[in-house]
Amino acid sequence: MLSISKEFHFSASHQLDHLPPDHPCSRLHGHNYVIVLELSAKRADLTRPGFVRDYGELSIFKKWLDETVDHRNLNDVLDGRNPSAENIAMWVHDIWSETFPELTAVRVSETPKTWAVYRPGE
Repeated sequence: MLSISKEFHFSASHQLDHLPPDHPCSRLHGHNYVIVLELSAKRADLTRPGFVRDYGELSIFKKWLDETVDHRNLNDVLDGRNPSAENIAMWVHDIWSETFPELTAVRVSETPKTWAVYRPGE
């Protein structure tokens, strides 16, 4: 199995539900998010040039991020999901797995030291 990944950045705000009122994430706040898409393929499924997928084809994801989530309140964008990093990772996968069937993982970071990873089927 071969895997590629590409990192994308956006800034957004959110407020998490179901937390104690004194929890800092229960208040409206923002992050400089990092999302990493991981795509995988078997050796026999590589494209003719030898790619899992051409990185240039991922530019449509960056355009979508810029138009859909950048500088927005994620509570208004995530289809009623509580906008935790975990839910963002699953949401991105749900939206993009049809366009990128090779998508095997979505990683979301809210801070340089924290990551949530969604790998469907695990």
